[in-house]
Formats: sequence, C-alpha cells, structure tokens
Amino acid sequence: MATESSSKSRPEISTFKGQERALRAGRLGTGGLLLSVLAATAPLMVVAGVMPTTFAVMGIVGQPLLFVVLGLVLVLFSVGYAEMSRHVHNAGAFYAYISRGLGGTAGASAALVALVAYNALQVGIYGIFGFEVSGLFATYADLSVAWWIPALVAALVVGALGWLKIDVNARVLGVLLVVEVALVVIFDIAAVADPAAQGLSLHAFNPDTLSGAGVGTALCFCIAAFLGFEQAPVYAEETSRPHILVPRVMFLAVGGVAVFFALSSWALTVATGPSAVVAESQKQSAGLLFGLTESRLGGTFTDVLHVLFVTGMFAAMLSFHNVVARYAFAMGREGLLPAAFGRTNSASGAPGTGSLLQTAVSVVVVVVFAIADDKPTGDPTVPVLHLFTWFGNIGSLGVILLMAAASASVISFFVRRGAAGAQAWRLVTSALAGIALLVIAVYTVKDFDVLVGAGPGSSLSWVLPGIIGLAVVVGLAQGLLLRARRPEAHARIGLGNEAFQLEKAAGEAS
Repeated sequence: MATESSSKSRPEISTFKGQERALRAGRLGTGGLLLSVLAATAPLMVVAGVMPTTFAVMGIVGQPLLFVVLGLVLVLFSVGYAEMSRHVHNAGAFYAYISRGLGGTAGASAALVALVAYNALQVGIYGIFGFEVSGLFATYADLSVAWWIPALVAALVVGALGWLKIDVNARVLGVLLVVEVALVVIFDIAAVADPAAQGLSLHAFNPDTLSGAGVGTALCFCIAAFLGFEQAPVYAEETSRPHILVPRVMFLAVGGVAVFFALSSWALTVATGPSAVVAESQKQSAGLLFGLTESRLGGTFTDVLHVLFVTGMFAAMLSFHNVVARYAFAMGREGLLPAAFGRTNSASGAPGTGSLLQTAVSVVVVVVFAIADDKPTGDPTVPVLHLFTWFGNIGSLGVILLMAAASASVISFFVRRGAAGAQAWRLVTSALAGIALLVIAVYTVKDFDVLVGAGPGSSLSWVLPGIIGLAVVVGLAQGLLLRARRPEAHARIGLGNEAFQLEKAAGEAS
C-alpha cells in the first residue's frame, strides 16, 4: 500500500519541478516576439549615435550599402539558424545550438561567452543612458544630476520589470519601439522632402564608396545595429508554436532592420549631402540627427526625439536584460550555474534569479564607473566613451563569434543526423555566413583600438577583447571538468527542458 502511494506521488513531484524548470509556454505570439527582439536594436540610438560615429570615424559615405551587405550576410546566417530552431527549443539558444552541433564542451564555452557578451551589451547602455538623462535634467529642469543616478534608477526599474510576465514586458517594449520608429520615419520623409544641395543623390549606394582601409572596421560598427534579431530562439519555450514563430520573426527582424537602417542612413546623407556627411558627423557627432530635425521639423519635434532617444535605450536595456536572465536560467537548469538559477518565479513564470543576477551586475559596474568618474556632474568621458563603448564592443565581439560558431554547428548538426543532402542549400548558406562573420570578427579584434577610441599602442586593444577570450577558455575548462566528473550532466548540456522530460519519463517508467 505504501509503495503504491509512493509511486502515485512521483508524477506530482515531477510536474512541480517541471513548472520550476520550464518557462511558461504560450505567452508570446508573432507580434510580441518581434517587438521583444527588435527593441534590442534601439533604432533611435543607432540613427543618432552609431551612424554619425561611423561616418565620422571611418570616413565612409557608403554606410547605407554596408547595411544592405550585412543584411544579406545575416539572412544567409538566419537560413540555417532558423532551421535549427525547428529542432531545438531552449532558452539557451546559441549555446544550445552549439552543444547539439559541436558537443557539450563547446556548448559550455558558448554559454559563458553568451552570458558575458549580453551582460556587456546591456550594462554598456547605462553609460549613455545616464549621460542623456542628466542632459535632459540640465536642459529642461535646470538641475545638475550625476549621470550614474539615473543609470542606477534605470537598473532597478529594469530589474523589477524583469520579474514580470514576459507578455507584460513585450507590451512595454512594443509601445516604446513603435513610437521610436515612427519618429525616425518622419525624419526620413522630411529629409527626402527637403534634401541638401546635392538633391536625392544615391551616391551612398555606390560600391565605390566602400573602398579604403576603414571598411572592415565600419562593418564592426554597423553589425552592432543588428544585434537583437538572433535573440528570437531565446524565447522559444515561451511561444505556442516555436517551430513557426521563431523562424518567421528572425527573417522579419533581419529584413526589417536592414531596410530601415539602410534608408535612415541614406536619409542622413540626403539631408547633409553625400559630400558633406562625413565632415558634419565629425563636427556634430551624436548631435547630427537632432540638428537636422531642428531645422526641418522644429524644436518641439526635436525635444520629443530627445526623450524618445532615452526611452529607446531603456527598451534596449530591458530587452537585453530579459535575454541574460533566460541564458542564466538555461545554464542553471543544466548545471552550468548553481541550480537556483534554473528555477522560475512562481507568480510570473519569469526567470527571477537570473534577473537578479543581471541587475546586480549592472549596479556593481555602474557604481565602479561612478567611483572612477572624477567629474560626476557631466563629463561624458567615463560614462559614454568608456562604459558604453568598451562594453558595447566587448558584447558585439562575443555575439559575432557566437553566430560564427552557430553557423558551424548547423552544418555539423545536420551532417551527424544524416540530413546533409536534404539540407544542402542551408549548409551552404551557413558556411558562407560563418566565413563572413569570422572575417568581421578578425577585423573587430584587429581594430579594437579604433572601436573603443584608444591609442594604437593601448593595452585596451587586447585587454578588452581578451575578456571574451577568457570566457571561451574558462567555459571550455568547465565543460571538460563536467565531462570528467559528471558525465551525465555534461550529456544534458543543450537539451534544456527536453532533458527534464526524459528524466520524468524514466522516473514514471520505474
């Protein structure tokens, strides 16, 4: 009798654990998923910040064409990546795919790289966010506020939102993103309607504009604008039809981002004139867009644009925060982080411990940079040029390497399954994308001093990318150690909730 009672209780215990170890399905549809991943691209931050910086530093007029080229490379990448998403549904996305294709040890390394890279991307934005909010207080309220105060407040608000249901987060991100995009489109139309002296010139799409030594580094700047589309598989467990929604959203995101940024960067060349865009960008830097809107659309529109510039950054921080929390959850569930990270918040189903970890990292980094800032009342050097630039480029390098490794894993995955013939064209596109991404990664490391604004002989040119290299090595060491000491845990890397379902089935069968 006691034995029968015990056996009947097993499914109930397993079900409870399953709720803790699985993210709740059916929370996101196509729209919610698309908005969640696109928010990370921070369109206004790219148009106002990345584009003028690329024009100014690289001196390349053909930035619109670079967005088209990168869009094609990332579409090639997405072909195999999307097909992989039909077979693997795991909040650990990149490292789950790499585990399935290249083995658990490579997957453990990829997991740590992803955790470091997305943390860096998220935390870096706090620098420019704090600086811009400080500027708004000074301009509109005549108050002097240190940059790190709004940065810390934002970290706490983002952390609180990270504990809520993902569909609530999607609505917040959606509203901010739609308004932000609408304002950029209005500027694009205004630029086309009132071009500079050279008129509606298409010179920026001329391949001749891409000649010169700065093209590779310009690619590094521009690819950061796309980061976010690759996050769609992270939310696979929280959609009702991941095999349909995830590929659909990835292609919509890549195509939409490529077209939007190509047209917007072209609009900047039209508004200034292709021959003047580099000089104007060097002169005005991030103020270029706001100066152009001031003359065409008036002061009120420009004031609203400044506010949306800030809210867009907030949306990007929230989007990256959600991704980091889900990577931490997936790693905790599979033994790559303490088990506490592998449980969800019982009220919202969100990965609460991972959210707390990301918030803690953000707060610590902001505090460290605040202490290092000897002019906390407005000097942009530390918060913007250091926190934003250093961490943003560290994160970008990590994601580029993850995409290249994922391309290789797609090939290995289908070859090992005996599906190379059926998937031949996808394997070709993955190979081409992987090669292109590796080339961009090489340029990123080679020109890291340019990307972070350091001198040619600066130690930052190897220390900062070395952080990603260290994550690779430590992750490999963890994978090897796990394989030697806990082979059963090593075998589960990348399986996610599937591993739990297998354990549950085995327990019920016994």
